[in-house]
Amino acid sequence: MHHAADILLTLFAIFVAAQVGAEIAQRLKLPGVVGEIVAGCAIGPSALGLVQPEQIVVGTPLDVLAEIGVVLLLFAVGLETRLDDLKKVGRSALLVGVLGVIVPFALGALWAHGNGFEWTRSLFVAAAFVATSAGITARVLQELGVLSRIESRVILGAAVIDDILAMLLLGVVTSLQGGAGVNVSGLLFVLAQAVGFVVVIGWVGSRVMRARAHWLERPINPLSPLTIALAICLGLAYLSTGFGLAAIIGAFLAGMIASEVPQREELEHQMQPLLALLTPFFFVVTGAKIDLSVFASASALWMLAVVTVIAIASKLAGGWLGALSLGRRGALVVGVGMIPRGEVGVVIASLGLAAGVFSNEIYAVIVAMSLLTSIVTPPVLSLLLRREAAQRDSASGS
Repeated sequence: MHHAADILLTLFAIFVAAQVGAEIAQRLKLPGVVGEIVAGCAIGPSALGLVQPEQIVVGTPLDVLAEIGVVLLLFAVGLETRLDDLKKVGRSALLVGVLGVIVPFALGALWAHGNGFEWTRSLFVAAAFVATSAGITARVLQELGVLSRIESRVILGAAVIDDILAMLLLGVVTSLQGGAGVNVSGLLFVLAQAVGFVVVIGWVGSRVMRARAHWLERPINPLSPLTIALAICLGLAYLSTGFGLAAIIGAFLAGMIASEVPQREELEHQMQPLLALLTPFFFVVTGAKIDLSVFASASALWMLAVVTVIAIASKLAGGWLGALSLGRRGALVVGVGMIPRGEVGVVIASLGLAAGVFSNEIYAVIVAMSLLTSIVTPPVLSLLLRREAAQRDSASGS
């Protein structure tokens, strides 16, 4: 069969599996994203084999399509998040972001060192415990229609801070592997660049967009507001990678800028078909990347259980402590929302394997932990938010 035909067949299998998985999950009162990730595990190389390992490595068409899907998802989330709203939760978001990095990093390093890793390698392992995957939580918040809630704004703001700190930590632990020590001035410069990018794009970009929103209507093309906004999204996604940040941070900032225009609701409506087509690929590919065969041994399963418990408990504790100003229930929602590691943990695990820091078993455990936290979070977060909404409704009714 022709190569292009092979790709089309794989796209068909992934898309259908995503729809079936999401449908089953929603009928079980779970967020659709859970079904999409599980569907990825089912059709992946270690199960049915409809997706082969060489099809989902970095740079392949499927990997690129998945990346575009999550970029558009975070752009759509940004459309529902205004800069003024994030400013109101700045202090809480900062605390959640900082504590959500410190606590998992410390516990991850202690676990790794206790399992025989020397300290420099333990710190690399710990880095995989740190960064939150905004894509998973954002999808759940969007599905539930709660992006306007204060807890959602704290989670999204903290995710940006989280990504900056995770990038800095990764720079530190990577430099330690070579034995050359840490270039503090270089790391501070990179940190300043990342923070400056987020602040300048978020603050200046929002002001420019408010003043020049009429430019979106100037082209003859009736879809020009959408096409121009998408161009900004892709451009900022690329720029953010140049500052050491994930592409999804730039996409989120682009959406936040675009939320300032009068055509905001029109853009949200026009984005829906794009999201329906592309975002399932990200979640299915995320699930397909896990190698289930590694966990045939009891020792690997035990290690996975311990690592996952540490990952969940540490992120929950950091997020909860940082968000206590929202009350215990609100802090719990934020803590749970910060749990998924998703693609970020997978990327760090891949770097560790390539650098010779991780064995195949440790690599598989870290990847599986990243995906398990992504699977566990959506139903728990959904349950918490629905229960809180029901309690509010009953209180207002009485």
